[in-house]
Amino acid sequence: MSGDTAPPHVVEDCLGIVQLLSDGTVVRPDAAQLLPPTTFFPDVPGVEWEDVAFDAPRGLKLRMYRPPVGADKLPVLVYFHGGGFCAGSFDHPHIHASCLRLAAELPAVVLSADYRLAPEHRLPAAIDDGAAVLAWLRGHAQAADPWLAESADFTRVFVAGESAGGNLAHHVAVRVVGSEAALAGAAATLHVAGSILITPFFGGAERTGTESEPSRAGVLFTIEMSDQFWRLSLPGGATRDHPAANPFGPGSPSLAPVALPPVLVVAAGRDVLRDRVVGYAESLRGMGKAVELAVFDAEEHGFSVVQPWGDAATEMIRVVKRFVWEGARSN
Repeated sequence: MSGDTAPPHVVEDCLGIVQLLSDGTVVRPDAAQLLPPTTFFPDVPGVEWEDVAFDAPRGLKLRMYRPPVGADKLPVLVYFHGGGFCAGSFDHPHIHASCLRLAAELPAVVLSADYRLAPEHRLPAAIDDGAAVLAWLRGHAQAADPWLAESADFTRVFVAGESAGGNLAHHVAVRVVGSEAALAGAAATLHVAGSILITPFFGGAERTGTESEPSRAGVLFTIEMSDQFWRLSLPGGATRDHPAANPFGPGSPSLAPVALPPVLVVAAGRDVLRDRVVGYAESLRGMGKAVELAVFDAEEHGFSVVQPWGDAATEMIRVVKRFVWEGARSN
């Protein structure tokens, strides 16, 4: 008999973009399959952008966008992409188009950041990387980096993201505001003025109403996909009530004592996660937090990135603009 063992085989195939093999190896056959690049997006004249490393040892980068520099400095929008914590990148054409629009139309300095992906790097690795972006930004605020110093108002920083990026925006905001008191004078150079969660990717062991509904044909994001992303991204053995997935789970620390800045939550009416997203906003309101909820009834999960030049994305940018320039200040 031969002593050869069977070659590694696929034990989990996530949409053909991530495959987990029996020996623990992860293969990424075609990351673009999750959201195939559109062949053409309109140009956005005047917006400059460049890629920089915020964590060189881990190979993590972000893309900085800035619109034409005027007399007044602009708010800073730190943006995290979606992809179920398992896929996506700041340089994907859909993400790039979305951030160009945000930079030009808010206007704001936009920092679109990458983070380590699961299952190679399970949560909370992505949250750690998100917090590292804010630490990098704080260091540049103190050092008065020339590229940012010309246009960035570090006292008006907004943490934002879509889908998994919206989840990250929540956790990063909680972590950053929770550490500001300890940072004392250093924190004064950077202030998180608000967070923006666009169809955020949250979960829970108990199904909500929309999570229990049968999946509709042609829907891009299903509860089966959600479950698989959580299996691949949460720590081994964790349930969907893990604090990274469910901020209001039985083992999650209370948010009541956390001095959260104002929050804008964007929900989609046709999203399988609609009830969970709306419930997140209502739970924060019940704690006395400043929360604005905008529901786009006709849209699906991730609509602003799937169609970054669509009418719904245009309206969402108007909502975000008002929140950044008026809503967060009035709370």
